[in-house]
Amino acid sequence: MRGSIPTPGPDTAHFGGNTACVEVRADGQLIILDAGTGIRPLGLALVKEFKRHPVTAAILLTHTHWDHIQGFPFFVPAYNSRNHIRILGFEGTKEGLVKTLSSQMESPYFPIALQSLPGYIQMDQLKDMEFNLGPIRVRAMFMNHPGVCVGYRLDTSAGSVVFIPDNEAHVRLKTTPLPDSDPAQDPESLQYAQKQDDKLIEFVRDADVLIMDAQYDAEEYPGHVGWGHTCVDDTVEIAIRAGVKSLFLFHHDPGHDDAHVTKMQEHARKIARRRAPHMKVAAAREGAECVLPAKNG
Repeated sequence: MRGSIPTPGPDTAHFGGNTACVEVRADGQLIILDAGTGIRPLGLALVKEFKRHPVTAAILLTHTHWDHIQGFPFFVPAYNSRNHIRILGFEGTKEGLVKTLSSQMESPYFPIALQSLPGYIQMDQLKDMEFNLGPIRVRAMFMNHPGVCVGYRLDTSAGSVVFIPDNEAHVRLKTTPLPDSDPAQDPESLQYAQKQDDKLIEFVRDADVLIMDAQYDAEEYPGHVGWGHTCVDDTVEIAIRAGVKSLFLFHHDPGHDDAHVTKMQEHARKIARRRAPHMKVAAAREGAECVLPAKNG
């Protein structure tokens, strides 16, 4: 739920302080979106649930910034030889996905090397923007975030789930003047920015569930232009224009306590009530579940 760095403590206990990790179960597949510190309690829950049965899971990484991979060394299922863990992601460094993930487990940073994990760990560096995990169709799209970063859309038999934890809206980036800068913008540049945001809206179109970056409020955003994260107003706007059914605000700022996140949630709901009253809006919360009813036919 949290962006940048874990924030444990009483002020973040309601929404949670662990960094990005979401579990999706559909069509016989167990898919984990990102491997932030939230993957540690998920791993413990999986071990408890599966008991002596093997765990087979696919981890889809949006990118390899630390808050999206730092939990993997503590993912307990990776320490059992019966388990099959497949990690998929796009190349974010010159060394590639394997080197990036293994480097955080090298001495002196961690006592156990990635190559020493007893679980069957398979790494796939993705090149195609569309592929399948079992019967689930997965589509990826590059996001407006420093480095190589994607969002994923999972189309399942029960519905579609879109995961975009890190992204900055192009239009607001272009229309928010930096201090001491000329607020005037080139019309062609603004037109290009709008086209990029329109592409994202089409990627999200009619999603049953959208989990999306909403790190800043409108007052904070001007101080973070170009950091690669979205103003909550833009997140709601994208969801409304795309016809999303349920929106979960994600990547809560580490400086936001539960009261601040609640305030942003209510602001987002107010916008939705006025323009898209049937769309559900909530701030993502650790341990929360969203169940899509099976579709007939």
